[in-house]
Order: sequence, then structure tokens, then C-alpha cells
Amino acid sequence: MKQPKTTNDYIAREEKYGAHNYHPLPVVLEKGEGIFVWDVEGRRYFDFLSAYSALNQGHCHPRIIKALNQQASKLTLTSRAFYNNVLGEFEEYITQYFGYDKVLMMNTGAEADETALKLCRKWGYKKKGIPENQAKIIVCEGNFHGRTITIVSMSTDPDSYGGYGPFTPGFVTIPYNDTDALEKELKDPNVAGFLVEPIQGEAGVYVPDDGFLKRAYDLCKANNVLFMADEVQTGIGRTGKMLACDHEDVHPDVLILGKAVSGGVYPVSAVLADDDIMLVIRPGEHGSTYGGNPLACKVAMEALQVVKDEKLEENAERLGKIFREEMKKINSEMIETVRGKGLLNAIVIRPKNGKEAWDVCVAMKENGLIAKPTHQHIIRFAPPLIINEEQLREAIEIIKKTILEMS
Repeated sequence: MKQPKTTNDYIAREEKYGAHNYHPLPVVLEKGEGIFVWDVEGRRYFDFLSAYSALNQGHCHPRIIKALNQQASKLTLTSRAFYNNVLGEFEEYITQYFGYDKVLMMNTGAEADETALKLCRKWGYKKKGIPENQAKIIVCEGNFHGRTITIVSMSTDPDSYGGYGPFTPGFVTIPYNDTDALEKELKDPNVAGFLVEPIQGEAGVYVPDDGFLKRAYDLCKANNVLFMADEVQTGIGRTGKMLACDHEDVHPDVLILGKAVSGGVYPVSAVLADDDIMLVIRPGEHGSTYGGNPLACKVAMEALQVVKDEKLEENAERLGKIFREEMKKINSEMIETVRGKGLLNAIVIRPKNGKEAWDVCVAMKENGLIAKPTHQHIIRFAPPLIINEEQLREAIEIIKKTILEMS
């Protein structure tokens, strides 16, 4: 087999042999360290996507890689047919870390969301007394919780659900950031849960009004409905707090985590809840061959400890403010809006001279920084949380330079 030599060679091979379900930026990455990545031709870039916030601790963090290597040489997988000597250690660690009785481990964010949906429905039948097969779960317009059939059944994005029906029933959709609509739907006694992203990342970093999460949580409590927070993208320090819900002192009934739980080193996701909720699922009713494997557990413990030891949430809070202030100073008609929290930010691009968000991202790549558009007109910026102020300001100059050159 002829080995690729150039960026175009690598891209051509993927196009030939891989499914065309992604549209990547035209850069082929070979190496990552900290906040930087290098392509196959040796060019270095600031990574301002962080694998959709999976790399909060940066690329190949030495402590996480060490934990991976140490465990990989001893035991990687047992399945849950047997106990292993690491799972209990991790379960104790993460439940104490976030303040819950129990955790159920999976691998991907979508799996964790599916787990939360099943848990919610089962709780609705066993604990709330909802008639069998009548449970409803409230979701929000613009949501993104993954790509399984059930998850796209609650999507309002035609790109996500188009052509995949028939869909899973049982979802009620309300506008995001609308507690009046939530309150109205909660009057239905068959509602078991409310699933929400504290900030809608994939939709374009939509930050709800202050007080939305607390009001929504209180409404759920008043109606005996589970408040389920999908913090797969917003959690683990990304928004300037350990969880985005922490900004309003909300402790979700069901907490859904993924991505940065493992620092981008290994697929790990987790659903946390207290006994009254978690123990409605009994042996044989849910599981995963790889969920809770010892390699995942060791990696995740080290990844979570890095966030605390290196005070990454505080760094995200401080540098996020600087980033948004500097973006708002850019004198360009192309920038319609700047929004975000912590180091999860976005700029809304107004097309100019035929140039759109994709063109801006391609130009930024040429200037040494990679990011990716979402929904054609929004660019999401989410660097690793280990970035320092000097590095951030250097990256900001690249973004400014690029936009001004295109204006």
C-alpha cells in the first residue's frame, strides 16, 4: 500500500475509504502536546476546539498518559461479568468528587445520555407511578445530546434527524431558556424528567439567562420531575466552574458527563445520581462491555485530579473574560455577536464579500490556529484549559488578524 506523503494524500485516502459523515477542516494532525497540535508537514497550530472540549487538560497530559501506560500493562478489560480492583476505587472517587451516592459508567457521551433517559423512565414508572409506556421527558429546541436514533428523535435540527425515522416517542420539546413553557408542560403528571444542556454548545454556545437553571430546577422539584443536566461538553471546568450548573448552585438529580472526564485520552462517560434514582436499574437491565473497565477508571481518576490540582476552572473563568473582551474590540462588520462563559465561547459571523464562518476558519488555520464552524455562521472557540494568558493573547492576535484581513 502506497503511504501518503502530503496533507492532500492523507485527505484523499480518508475520502476514498471512510464514510463521508464529517466535513473536517483541511488539516491532517499528527502530534499534540499541551495546547498545540502539529500537522503531517510539521506546521504548528493553537488548538481552539479541544476535540469539542474533551481535551480540557490539553493534549497528551503527562500525568494522564502515565496513568494510562501503567494500567495498560496490567489489566485493560474484564467486562462487568467480574469485579476488578479499580472500578470501586473510581466509583468512590467520582461520587465524592461530585457529591452523589452512585455512578454508572459508560464510554461515550451519547451512551451516557441514553443511560440517563432509561434511568429517568424507569424511575418514572417505579417511583413516580407513571402508567407503563406513558412517561414523557421534556427537552429543548436546539438541543444536541448525541446521534443515536432515540437522541435524534428529540432533535430539532434537520441535519440530525432527517431520514432516520420512525422516531422514538415520549419527548416534549420546549424553547430553550423558557421557564414559562417548562412550567406549563410540567403540569402533565406523566412527565418524568427534564433534560437540558446548561449551555447549548453544538447549537452555537447559547448561554441562557441568569437564573434559568435554578428556576428550572425548582420547578422540577415542585412537580416531582427529575432535573437532568447534560454536562458532557460544559463540565469539568470548561465554563469557569467544575460544572456549568455550579454557576447557579444547582445540583442535578441526574448528572451526565463525558469528554474531558478522561482528558481526551480514552472514551469514558458517567451518569451520577443518588440511590433513590440509580437503584431502580437492577442487574441485567442495562450495561456496557467496556463501561467501567480498569483502564478507563485509572485514566479518568488522574484526568479529574489534574483539573483540581492545576486549578483549571479558575483559569477558564479568568481567561474567558479576557477572550470575550478582546473579541468584542475587533472592529469588523463580520462579527455579529460574541458570547460564552469561561473558555467556551463563540462568535457569530455575518457573511461579507462572500466569506462565511468556514472561510474564516480556513484562514485562521493558515495563520496558525484551528477552530471549526457550527451551523455555518458560528465559530466555537474552546482551547485547552491549561492555556496561559500569554498564549491566549497570542492566539487572540491570530483571530483578530484573520478577521480584519477578511473584512
